[in-house]
Amino acid sequence: MNYTLNQLQIFLKVVQNESITKAAEELHLTQPAVSIQLKNFQDQFEIPLTEVVGRKLYITDFGKEIAVAAENIINQVHAINYKTLSYKGQLSGRLKISVVSTGKYVLPYFLADFMKQHPGIELVMDVTNKTKVIESLEANEVDLALVSILPPTMNVEKLDLLKNKLFLVGNTKSVFKKEIKTKDFFKNLRLIFREKGSGTRQNMESFINRHHLEVVNKMELTSNEAVKQALLAGLGYSIMPLIGIRNELHNNELHIIPTKGLPITTTWSLIWLKGKKHSLVTNAFLEYLRKEKSRIVQEKFIWYEQY
Repeated sequence: MNYTLNQLQIFLKVVQNESITKAAEELHLTQPAVSIQLKNFQDQFEIPLTEVVGRKLYITDFGKEIAVAAENIINQVHAINYKTLSYKGQLSGRLKISVVSTGKYVLPYFLADFMKQHPGIELVMDVTNKTKVIESLEANEVDLALVSILPPTMNVEKLDLLKNKLFLVGNTKSVFKKEIKTKDFFKNLRLIFREKGSGTRQNMESFINRHHLEVVNKMELTSNEAVKQALLAGLGYSIMPLIGIRNELHNNELHIIPTKGLPITTTWSLIWLKGKKHSLVTNAFLEYLRKEKSRIVQEKFIWYEQY
């Protein structure tokens, strides 16, 4: 057999996603490139690793066993690399963080300088909705998670980073000269929601329930970017995190509609399971944040304080 480390990595990603297309997206490769490498890897075994039924890809039992072995090999390669860097006196290892989708506008600024200081660290950051973030944390699959709403049923520790502010937002063709009275306004409003499992949606629904609002006309979209594009097109209004609409506000494409009871304010926090034994890398990152987070907020989020 003459398989390569690259083929092992590609096969493992295909197994994890049960999809060549999704594996290609995560690996930043074309679908044909992944298909070719998967075929070259498969050709080295007499027993099938995958099978296609209808249009769906399935992993055979043998393929699942090979995937476990592939993951062990890849982890050992990482360990060799980390040991080499450690002997050079560099902090090394893997930092795995799960981030709620809107958190992608927050966490990179808290990571950037730390990653530059420690080039031996491998960052694995999964951006998804709140439900999946909490699931990965509960399963102990990640070191840390970034959320704006703390999970009520989990025993966690936290490090607060930044305030999260949510406003009612629409495109600039809609002009409101004074503060909106919620009951009168929301009854005739087309409101755009994020999907179930989203923290933004949870905040919106809490606001609506708390103020006993009636929302008759509504849409549901599955990403912050999709909601933003719908607002720009004039399809409706949404309660959105301020952190994700900086450019649109600056370019006068979207604007905040003054509304009684808004903004909703929560806190962006890094959380981890209580009692978790952190790696050297995770401990170093948390210590760095405790020392530097005020400076980072002042340098990178000064615009945020204007709202």
